Amino acid sequence: MQTNLEQVILRNLLTDENYMRKVLPFVKPDYFEGVYRILFKEAGKFVGKYNKLPTAETFKIELDQSDRIAGEQYTVAVDLLPQLFNKDPVDEEWLLNNTEKWCQDRAIYNAIMESISIIDGKHETMTKGALPDLLSKALGVAFDTNVGHDYIENYEQRFDFYHTEEDRIPFDLEYFNKITKGGVPRKTLNIALAGTGVGKSLFMCHVAAGALVEGRNVLYITMEMAEERIAERIDANLLNTPIDQLPNLSREMFRTKIEDLTRKTTGKLIVKEYPTGSAHAGHFRALLNELKLKRQFEPDIIFIDYLNICASSRMKGMGGAINSYNYIKAIAEELRGLAVEFDVPVFSATQTTRSGYSNSDVGLEDTSESFGLPATADLMFALISTEELENLGQMMVKQLKNRYNDPTSNKRFVIGVDRSKMRLYDVDENEQNLTDDTPVFDKSKFNEDTSKFKDFKL
Repeated sequence: MQTNLEQVILRNLLTDENYMRKVLPFVKPDYFEGVYRILFKEAGKFVGKYNKLPTAETFKIELDQSDRIAGEQYTVAVDLLPQLFNKDPVDEEWLLNNTEKWCQDRAIYNAIMESISIIDGKHETMTKGALPDLLSKALGVAFDTNVGHDYIENYEQRFDFYHTEEDRIPFDLEYFNKITKGGVPRKTLNIALAGTGVGKSLFMCHVAAGALVEGRNVLYITMEMAEERIAERIDANLLNTPIDQLPNLSREMFRTKIEDLTRKTTGKLIVKEYPTGSAHAGHFRALLNELKLKRQFEPDIIFIDYLNICASSRMKGMGGAINSYNYIKAIAEELRGLAVEFDVPVFSATQTTRSGYSNSDVGLEDTSESFGLPATADLMFALISTEELENLGQMMVKQLKNRYNDPTSNKRFVIGVDRSKMRLYDVDENEQNLTDDTPVFDKSKFNEDTSKFKDFKL
């Protein structure tokens, strides 16, 4: 009987334990045809039950007792057994590479055949809307044989990691680059905490505009303002025009400014609006797949404005036993999972509590609705505005949590704000008088004179 790749794969699955344990989790019965599929299922059943490979004798007994195989298929299977348990040596690297390629080819073939069934309306459960996901999963078939980092044996990999420059998305603000060691890494969730009207959307629009100028692809998801309002803020920033003067630009002047901007960057910016409280990570995932399919657009950074008005894909609504702590924490975990899945940094924002709004030294405890959000974020900072800072055209930034650097270094600093043009900028170094950890004046009721409580006992 002629040997083929299916037979080689099945033979090594039955006789090479090292190979079996590497590839069995990735090989599906549907990849095999005819009697090979039945033999693979029997092999998987045996390994699953006994956690070891069968011998030729035990496998023959299992076949005899199986109700999956009979008649001509049984005869063919028995004739194959001598070849399947023939331990001819095969180059391991060649076998792994060819097994992976064979799995990929079979997955794509099966997906195409299933797609034809869906298009013809003959599929029992799937509709045409499932086609992109079906084909994407088939194209994504790959072996991942890594089962962890061996501290002793993998020291060289660890040394190389220490000396590899991590891909980061830099800011155009000096102190933000200082506290993040050059920008935010991929696969991270970064949160701005601020009161109403302080500048959460302004901050995200500015960073989005800066990333676009740097040639990055930017996706801005808004659930608070219309797409056009977000684009208007970014126009004011990038076109160096006060936001209230944009309607006064002629069509020709506006087009000229956009064309000048286009020549300066190779990046793209997509702004997508969802109704407040209705969209979750599942919707964002579908949007990312659709953008890749229809526009060949893959973002380098994602902004979600803002986290508290997203929905959760795991928890439906805020009714019943679901409380705000678990609900907001679930949303944060889903958005961070999205960042990891698509290998991008995600920026979002959250509101302060009522006491935090009047507090000029905001802390993590001032996070509204859920303390689970700070627990999930990689970087979290407060944007603080006071009457004095507003008069100076500045905003204070306070680090609350930082997985990229020491959060006590440059814990507080100030940045300039041009609200008319929706821009942030670096201030002179001599204006940075808040970069240490010296407490600032707290206007909240909790900082009142405590002498009146001297007679109070717990």
